[in-house]
Amino acid sequence: MNKRIRLKDVAERAGVAVNTASTILNRRPNSWASKETEARVFQAARELGYRPSKTARALRSGRYHTIGLLIQDLTNPFFSTLADELEAAVEERGYDLLVENCRSSLVREKHLFADLEDLEVDGSVLWLSDNEVFRPELAAIADTKQPVVVLGNGIPEKPIPVDAVLSDFTQGLNDAVEAICQLGHKRFAFVSALAEGQADGQRPRLFQEMLAARGIPAENIDILRTGHTVESACETFAGFLKQRPDKRPTALFAMNDLAAIGAMRAAIEVGLSIPADLSIVGVDDVPLCSYLPITLTSIRQRYKKITRTAADLLISRIEAADPTVLPPRQAVFATVYTPRESVGPAKS
Repeated sequence: MNKRIRLKDVAERAGVAVNTASTILNRRPNSWASKETEARVFQAARELGYRPSKTARALRSGRYHTIGLLIQDLTNPFFSTLADELEAAVEERGYDLLVENCRSSLVREKHLFADLEDLEVDGSVLWLSDNEVFRPELAAIADTKQPVVVLGNGIPEKPIPVDAVLSDFTQGLNDAVEAICQLGHKRFAFVSALAEGQADGQRPRLFQEMLAARGIPAENIDILRTGHTVESACETFAGFLKQRPDKRPTALFAMNDLAAIGAMRAAIEVGLSIPADLSIVGVDDVPLCSYLPITLTSIRQRYKKITRTAADLLISRIEAADPTVLPPRQAVFATVYTPRESVGPAKS
């Protein structure tokens, strides 16, 4: 078995004291070492393959230099992109990222949430299935002063009791609905992709209200509920099209891009042309949208702004001399309608 490389070995290779090597490798702000010395220590660590013990470092410094991220579904490219952006943001500040995946299971989500205190992290970023459902638990976390930032969609009537970074879908969805109505569409469908037991949230209601304000009657709007996978969305919309050979919608909005892609496949398989027969709009604007055979129109969430703001809020609370003086803070970013090839005029 290979011998574990210790901090002492790195210090000896670099020709410095152990305390100096520790200060440099832990990027402490009180380091007096020259740039040349720092470069020598990092080079020695790389050559020896040194990996510091996070537990030992935490015992010395009181920190793990690790951030936790709780997300809903790593198979959804929205969440994998979010995780990648957050990892880049926290790494710039000297932190690692530990990802916990709920797999779109409410049971697993509650289990992971309950175990947050057991993670060897300094704080956590949480994308929960429903912030309102977890409001009592978030209030309890606020009482313990555990650093947490929640992410999510929609602006709650009552402020969340911990730091929050939220997407406001009102602007992006309103612009999308206006653009599609201007293209002459009169019949609509909304695909609501949900985990088992999850509530619809605000988006279907907002969608219906915005269409009603533009004179679209309720009977011209179909709300389709489906599972969280692309397969489920495809099967649900395929079944709907089979049952509705006439008076089909000419425009479809989906709760996320994955559901939009599933619906697009179902439409193509029954012989519909995108966008001549059916215009499709997704939500999130994952990078894949720009590279599909028919590029997908979407309502963009501001990944970089969301993740960098979350990192700033969380790390500022972790590193604050007295985090109790910081009240809960909230940042809100508007979504952006991003038209591409999947939308076009309604057939006359």
